[in-house]
Amino acid sequence: MTGYVMFRKDRLGRRGGGVILYIKESIQAYEIKLEKEAECEEAVWCNIVTGKSTLTVGLVYRSPNISMEENEKIHNAIKEVSKRDCIIMGDFNHGHIQWTSLQSTGREDQEFLNLVQDSFLSQHVLKVTKGENVLDIVLSSQKEFVDNVKICEPLGCSDHNQIHFIIKVKGERNRKIRYRNIFHKGRYKDMREYLAKIDWNNTLKNKTATECWNILKSEIDCVVDKFVPLKKQGKRSKKKHLSKEAIRKIKYKQMMWKTYRHTGSEEDYSIYKEALNQATAEIRNSKRSYEKKLLLI
Repeated sequence: MTGYVMFRKDRLGRRGGGVILYIKESIQAYEIKLEKEAECEEAVWCNIVTGKSTLTVGLVYRSPNISMEENEKIHNAIKEVSKRDCIIMGDFNHGHIQWTSLQSTGREDQEFLNLVQDSFLSQHVLKVTKGENVLDIVLSSQKEFVDNVKICEPLGCSDHNQIHFIIKVKGERNRKIRYRNIFHKGRYKDMREYLAKIDWNNTLKNKTATECWNILKSEIDCVVDKFVPLKKQGKRSKKKHLSKEAIRKIKYKQMMWKTYRHTGSEEDYSIYKEALNQATAEIRNSKRSYEKKLLLI
Protein backbone atom coordinates (compact mmCIF):
# COMPACT_ATOMS: atom_id res chain seq x y z
CA MET A 1 0.00 0.00 0.00
CA THR A 2 1.62 3.23 -1.19
CA GLY A 3 2.62 5.58 1.60
CA TYR A 4 2.50 2.95 4.36
CA VAL A 5 4.93 0.52 5.99
CA MET A 6 3.61 -3.02 6.36
CA PHE A 7 4.06 -5.24 9.41
CA ARG A 8 2.65 -8.76 9.14
CA LYS A 9 2.49 -12.16 10.84
CA ASP A 10 1.28 -14.96 8.58
CA ARG A 11 -0.60 -18.01 9.79
CA LEU A 12 1.69 -21.02 9.68
CA GLY A 13 0.77 -24.34 8.09
CA ARG A 14 -2.42 -23.14 6.39
CA ARG A 15 -3.34 -20.88 3.50
CA GLY A 16 -4.80 -17.49 4.46
CA GLY A 17 -5.11 -16.06 7.93
CA GLY A 18 -2.61 -14.03 9.90
CA VAL A 19 -2.57 -10.34 10.78
CA ILE A 20 -1.31 -7.26 8.95
CA LEU A 21 -0.72 -3.74 10.25
CA TYR A 22 -0.08 -0.67 8.07
CA ILE A 23 1.52 2.47 9.54
CA LYS A 24 2.07 5.68 7.59
CA GLU A 25 5.59 6.15 6.29
CA SER A 26 5.65 9.63 7.83
CA ILE A 27 5.41 8.10 11.32
CA GLN A 28 8.50 6.59 12.95
CA ALA A 29 7.65 2.99 13.81
CA TYR A 30 9.48 -0.31 14.16
CA GLU A 31 8.51 -3.90 14.92
CA ILE A 32 9.31 -5.38 18.33
CA LYS A 33 9.49 -8.92 19.69
CA LEU A 34 8.04 -9.92 23.05
CA GLU A 35 9.36 -12.47 25.53
CA LYS A 36 9.29 -16.08 24.33
CA GLU A 37 6.34 -17.02 26.57
CA ALA A 38 4.38 -14.15 24.95
CA GLU A 39 5.12 -14.97 21.28
CA CYS A 40 1.63 -15.39 19.81
CA GLU A 41 1.00 -17.25 16.56
CA GLU A 42 -1.12 -14.46 15.05
CA ALA A 43 -0.04 -11.13 16.51
CA VAL A 44 2.24 -8.27 15.47
CA TRP A 45 3.68 -5.60 17.77
CA CYS A 46 5.19 -2.23 16.86
CA ASN A 47 6.55 0.79 18.69
CA ILE A 48 5.54 4.24 17.47
CA VAL A 49 7.94 7.00 18.46
CA THR A 50 6.03 9.76 20.28
CA GLY A 51 8.53 12.47 21.10
CA LYS A 52 10.59 11.32 24.10
CA SER A 53 8.63 8.08 24.59
CA THR A 54 7.02 5.30 22.56
CA LEU A 55 3.53 3.88 22.13
CA THR A 56 3.30 0.13 21.63
CA VAL A 57 0.60 -0.89 19.14
CA GLY A 58 -0.46 -4.51 18.89
CA LEU A 59 -2.76 -6.34 16.47
CA VAL A 60 -4.00 -9.76 17.61
CA TYR A 61 -6.19 -12.53 16.26
CA ARG A 62 -7.45 -15.10 18.76
CA SER A 63 -9.06 -18.15 17.16
CA PRO A 64 -12.32 -19.46 18.67
CA ASN A 65 -10.65 -22.91 18.58
CA ILE A 66 -7.50 -21.71 20.32
CA SER A 67 -5.35 -24.11 22.33
CA MET A 68 -4.75 -23.54 26.03
CA GLU A 69 -1.05 -22.93 25.34
CA GLU A 70 -1.71 -20.25 22.71
CA ASN A 71 -4.40 -18.63 24.87
CA GLU A 72 -1.87 -18.38 27.69
CA LYS A 73 0.63 -16.72 25.34
CA ILE A 74 -1.93 -14.05 24.41
CA HIS A 75 -2.55 -13.39 28.11
CA ASN A 76 1.21 -13.15 28.73
CA ALA A 77 1.58 -10.73 25.81
CA ILE A 78 -1.14 -8.44 27.19
CA LYS A 79 0.43 -8.56 30.66
CA GLU A 80 3.83 -7.60 29.22
CA VAL A 81 2.63 -4.83 26.90
CA SER A 82 0.19 -3.30 29.42
CA LYS A 83 3.13 -2.23 31.59
CA ARG A 84 3.90 0.52 29.03
CA ASP A 85 1.85 3.01 26.99
CA CYS A 86 -0.06 0.78 24.59
CA ILE A 87 -3.01 0.18 22.31
CA ILE A 88 -4.00 -3.44 21.62
CA MET A 89 -6.66 -4.26 19.03
CA GLY A 90 -8.01 -7.23 17.15
CA ASP A 91 -10.54 -10.04 16.98
CA PHE A 92 -10.36 -11.79 20.35
CA ASN A 93 -13.52 -13.92 19.92
CA HIS A 94 -14.76 -13.28 23.45
CA GLY A 95 -18.41 -12.91 22.49
CA HIS A 96 -19.99 -13.40 25.92
CA ILE A 97 -18.50 -10.36 27.65
CA GLN A 98 -20.84 -7.44 28.31
CA TRP A 99 -18.39 -4.56 28.18
CA THR A 100 -20.88 -1.93 29.33
CA SER A 101 -21.61 -3.78 32.59
CA LEU A 102 -18.27 -5.66 32.78
CA GLN A 103 -19.98 -9.01 33.20
CA SER A 104 -19.43 -12.29 31.37
CA THR A 105 -20.44 -15.92 31.10
CA GLY A 106 -18.02 -18.75 30.50
CA ARG A 107 -14.64 -19.45 32.06
CA GLU A 108 -12.40 -18.14 29.24
CA ASP A 109 -14.41 -14.94 28.84
CA GLN A 110 -14.28 -14.25 32.57
CA GLU A 111 -10.53 -14.92 32.67
CA PHE A 112 -10.01 -12.45 29.83
CA LEU A 113 -12.20 -9.82 31.49
CA ASN A 114 -10.23 -10.26 34.72
CA LEU A 115 -6.99 -9.89 32.77
CA VAL A 116 -8.13 -6.60 31.19
CA GLN A 117 -9.21 -5.21 34.57
CA ASP A 118 -6.11 -6.42 36.42
CA SER A 119 -3.93 -4.82 33.71
CA PHE A 120 -5.78 -1.49 34.13
CA LEU A 121 -6.72 -1.40 30.44
CA SER A 122 -9.70 0.46 28.97
CA GLN A 123 -11.87 -1.26 26.35
CA HIS A 124 -13.40 1.19 23.87
CA VAL A 125 -15.72 -0.89 21.62
CA LEU A 126 -19.17 -1.13 23.20
CA LYS A 127 -21.36 -1.93 20.19
CA VAL A 128 -21.61 -5.26 18.37
CA THR A 129 -19.04 -5.99 15.65
CA LYS A 130 -20.41 -9.31 14.37
CA GLY A 131 -23.98 -10.48 14.73
CA GLU A 132 -24.99 -9.73 18.31
CA ASN A 133 -21.48 -9.97 19.79
CA VAL A 134 -18.53 -7.68 20.46
CA LEU A 135 -15.68 -9.79 19.07
CA ASP A 136 -13.36 -7.02 17.86
CA ILE A 137 -12.05 -4.77 20.61
CA VAL A 138 -9.61 -1.90 21.21
CA LEU A 139 -7.70 -1.81 24.50
CA SER A 140 -5.55 1.06 25.74
CA SER A 141 -3.39 1.70 28.79
CA GLN A 142 -4.82 5.23 29.05
CA LYS A 143 -8.42 5.98 28.19
CA GLU A 144 -7.56 9.30 26.51
CA PHE A 145 -5.35 7.53 23.93
CA VAL A 146 -8.44 6.45 21.94
CA ASP A 147 -11.23 8.74 20.77
CA ASN A 148 -14.17 8.92 18.36
CA VAL A 149 -14.82 5.18 18.07
CA LYS A 150 -17.22 4.35 15.24
CA ILE A 151 -18.65 0.99 14.16
CA CYS A 152 -18.92 1.03 10.37
CA GLU A 153 -20.04 -1.32 7.62
CA PRO A 154 -18.04 -4.50 6.84
CA LEU A 155 -15.11 -4.20 4.45
CA GLY A 156 -15.50 -6.23 1.25
CA CYS A 157 -16.70 -9.79 1.94
CA SER A 158 -15.93 -9.71 5.66
CA ASP A 159 -18.73 -10.52 8.11
CA HIS A 160 -17.16 -8.30 10.78
CA ASN A 161 -17.91 -4.59 11.02
CA GLN A 162 -15.10 -2.09 10.64
CA ILE A 163 -13.94 -0.15 13.70
CA HIS A 164 -12.76 3.41 13.08
CA PHE A 165 -11.08 5.38 15.85
CA ILE A 166 -8.51 8.11 16.46
CA ILE A 167 -5.26 7.54 18.36
CA LYS A 168 -4.61 10.76 20.25
CA VAL A 169 -0.85 10.83 20.66
CA LYS A 170 1.69 13.06 19.00
CA GLY A 171 3.95 10.93 16.80
CA GLU A 172 7.48 11.84 15.81
CA ARG A 173 7.43 12.31 12.03
CA ASN A 174 10.13 11.17 9.64
CA ARG A 175 11.99 14.13 8.18
CA LYS A 176 12.87 12.41 4.92
CA ILE A 177 11.42 14.11 1.83
CA ARG A 178 9.53 11.63 -0.32
CA TYR A 179 8.76 11.76 -4.01
CA ARG A 180 6.25 10.01 -6.24
CA ASN A 181 5.98 9.50 -9.99
CA ILE A 182 3.50 11.65 -11.92
CA PHE A 183 2.39 8.97 -14.38
CA HIS A 184 -0.18 11.09 -16.20
CA LYS A 185 2.68 13.39 -17.28
CA GLY A 186 4.91 10.56 -18.50
CA ARG A 187 6.55 10.68 -21.95
CA TYR A 188 4.99 7.43 -23.14
CA LYS A 189 5.90 7.86 -26.83
CA ASP A 190 9.59 8.09 -25.89
CA MET A 191 9.11 5.14 -23.56
CA ARG A 192 7.71 2.96 -26.37
CA GLU A 193 10.55 3.94 -28.69
CA TYR A 194 13.12 3.10 -26.01
CA LEU A 195 11.60 -0.34 -25.37
CA ALA A 196 11.23 -1.07 -29.11
CA LYS A 197 15.01 -0.73 -29.56
CA ILE A 198 15.70 -3.60 -27.14
CA ASP A 199 16.40 -6.95 -28.78
CA TRP A 200 14.07 -8.95 -26.54
CA ASN A 201 14.66 -12.28 -28.30
CA ASN A 202 18.38 -12.25 -27.56
CA THR A 203 17.99 -10.54 -24.18
CA LEU A 204 15.63 -13.22 -22.88
CA LYS A 205 17.13 -16.18 -24.77
CA ASN A 206 17.87 -19.26 -22.64
CA LYS A 207 16.72 -17.46 -19.49
CA THR A 208 14.51 -18.94 -16.80
CA ALA A 209 11.09 -17.45 -16.04
CA THR A 210 12.50 -15.76 -12.93
CA GLU A 211 15.45 -14.31 -14.85
CA CYS A 212 13.13 -13.04 -17.60
CA TRP A 213 10.91 -11.36 -15.02
CA ASN A 214 13.88 -9.69 -13.30
CA ILE A 215 15.17 -8.36 -16.64
CA LEU A 216 11.71 -7.07 -17.61
CA LYS A 217 11.19 -5.45 -14.22
CA SER A 218 14.61 -3.81 -14.40
CA GLU A 219 13.85 -2.32 -17.84
CA ILE A 220 10.42 -1.08 -16.67
CA ASP A 221 12.02 0.60 -13.65
CA CYS A 222 14.58 2.14 -15.97
CA VAL A 223 12.03 3.67 -18.38
CA VAL A 224 9.93 4.96 -15.48
CA ASP A 225 13.00 6.72 -14.06
CA LYS A 226 13.85 8.14 -17.50
CA PHE A 227 10.45 9.22 -18.79
CA VAL A 228 8.11 9.73 -15.80
CA PRO A 229 8.70 12.90 -13.76
CA LEU A 230 8.82 13.04 -9.97
CA LYS A 231 6.93 15.27 -7.59
CA LYS A 232 7.46 15.96 -3.91
CA GLN A 233 4.93 13.90 -2.01
CA GLY A 234 2.52 15.97 0.04
CA LYS A 235 -0.88 15.16 1.43
CA ARG A 236 -2.68 12.18 -0.09
CA SER A 237 -4.39 13.22 -3.28
CA LYS A 238 -7.93 12.49 -4.36
CA LYS A 239 -8.56 8.95 -5.59
CA LYS A 240 -8.57 9.66 -9.31
CA HIS A 241 -9.49 6.10 -10.27
CA LEU A 242 -12.96 6.51 -8.76
CA SER A 243 -15.59 7.87 -11.12
CA LYS A 244 -18.44 10.11 -9.95
CA GLU A 245 -20.80 7.15 -10.32
CA ALA A 246 -18.56 4.96 -8.14
CA ILE A 247 -18.40 7.65 -5.44
CA ARG A 248 -22.19 8.05 -5.60
CA LYS A 249 -22.73 4.30 -5.13
CA ILE A 250 -20.23 4.15 -2.27
CA LYS A 251 -22.08 6.93 -0.46
CA TYR A 252 -25.42 5.19 -1.09
CA LYS A 253 -24.00 1.92 0.26
CA GLN A 254 -22.80 3.69 3.41
CA MET A 255 -26.20 5.34 3.85
CA MET A 256 -27.97 1.98 3.51
CA TRP A 257 -25.63 0.48 6.11
CA LYS A 258 -26.55 3.20 8.59
CA THR A 259 -30.24 2.61 7.87
CA TYR A 260 -29.87 -1.11 8.52
CA ARG A 261 -27.96 -0.51 11.76
CA HIS A 262 -30.73 1.80 12.91
CA THR A 263 -33.67 -0.48 12.06
CA GLY A 264 -32.08 -3.95 12.19
CA SER A 265 -34.66 -5.24 9.68
CA GLU A 266 -33.94 -8.04 7.20
CA GLU A 267 -35.42 -5.95 4.38
CA ASP A 268 -32.99 -3.09 5.00
CA TYR A 269 -30.11 -5.58 5.20
CA SER A 270 -31.05 -6.96 1.78
CA ILE A 271 -31.10 -3.41 0.39
CA TYR A 272 -27.65 -2.79 1.90
CA LYS A 273 -26.21 -6.01 0.40
CA GLU A 274 -27.53 -5.05 -3.04
CA ALA A 275 -25.99 -1.58 -2.67
CA LEU A 276 -22.71 -3.21 -1.57
CA ASN A 277 -22.60 -5.46 -4.65
CA GLN A 278 -23.38 -2.54 -6.99
CA ALA A 279 -20.72 -0.34 -5.39
CA THR A 280 -18.10 -3.11 -5.60
CA ALA A 281 -18.84 -3.72 -9.28
CA GLU A 282 -18.74 0.02 -10.08
CA ILE A 283 -15.40 0.45 -8.27
CA ARG A 284 -13.89 -2.37 -10.36
CA ASN A 285 -15.25 -0.91 -13.60
CA SER A 286 -14.02 2.56 -12.66
CA LYS A 287 -10.53 1.25 -11.87
CA ARG A 288 -10.33 -0.65 -15.18
CA SER A 289 -11.40 2.45 -17.13
CA TYR A 290 -8.78 4.58 -15.35
CA GLU A 291 -6.01 2.05 -16.06
CA LYS A 292 -7.00 1.90 -19.76
CA LYS A 293 -6.78 5.70 -19.99
CA LEU A 294 -3.25 5.57 -18.55
CA LEU A 295 -2.22 3.03 -21.21
CA LEU A 296 -3.51 5.29 -23.98
CA ILE A 297 -1.62 8.37 -22.82
